[in-house]
This record gives sequence, structure tokens and C-alpha cells, in this order.
Amino acid sequence: MKMLRITLEGKSYEVGVEVLDGAAIRPASVSGFIRSPTAAVQPAVAAPATPPSAVSGGGRLVASPMAGLVFKCLVKPGDIVAFNQVVIVLDAMKMETPISAPIAGTVRTVLVKEGDAVEEGSSLLQIDGGPQ
Repeated sequence: MKMLRITLEGKSYEVGVEVLDGAAIRPASVSGFIRSPTAAVQPAVAAPATPPSAVSGGGRLVASPMAGLVFKCLVKPGDIVAFNQVVIVLDAMKMETPISAPIAGTVRTVLVKEGDAVEEGSSLLQIDGGPQ
């Protein structure tokens, strides 16, 4: 099971998605996905994010959580960023997905530019600083 965070109208929801490797793809029952109009949508308790991998020199690599295109790059090398500050916006499946800084620190390198295609797990930038 893979956990994803979806933001809808400013509220974040954690959802579990089962990855079907090698399984035959078949249509899912639509009735399983329709929620009663009277049912209240409750935000899930946010699970702690998996920390990005540490790199030499004490920095952290920020990885892409999904395949997509770099829509906006909001930082450049030398910029100081706060924890959870949006640093890159990806365009994936016609949706803008903000990527936030996992630590506070200084941007060491930006490894992508606007318009670049990235795969899930691709390194986007490196931030120095923050707790190790």
C-alpha cells in the first residue's frame, strides 16, 4: 500500500492506494467510489512524511513524489527556506501539486527547471541545514 496526500480546497487528506504490480487491470465498481451526499468528509490524521535521503555535507535531497512536469520552481540556489515552504509545483495529470521543503535551511542546488519532465523519486533540489 502506498500513502498519498491529497489537498482539496485547502484541506489535506491522507489516502492509501494499493499498487497492483503485474495484476490484470479491470474496471472497478463505480458504486465503491461514490460517497453519499450526506456523508461528511473527514480529513485523515496526517502520517509523518518519510524523510528524504540525506546527502553528503549534511544536506537533504527533495524527491518528486510522482511523475510529472515542473510547472513552477519557486526557489534558487542560496535562497533560505522554511520547513513546509512550497519550493516547487509539479503538473501531473492536469493538477498542480505543491512540493514543500522537508527541512528549514538554504537551497544548495536546484536540479530541475520549469518544463522539465520528472519521474517519481527524481531528485528536484538539495537543501542544507535543519535537523539530521
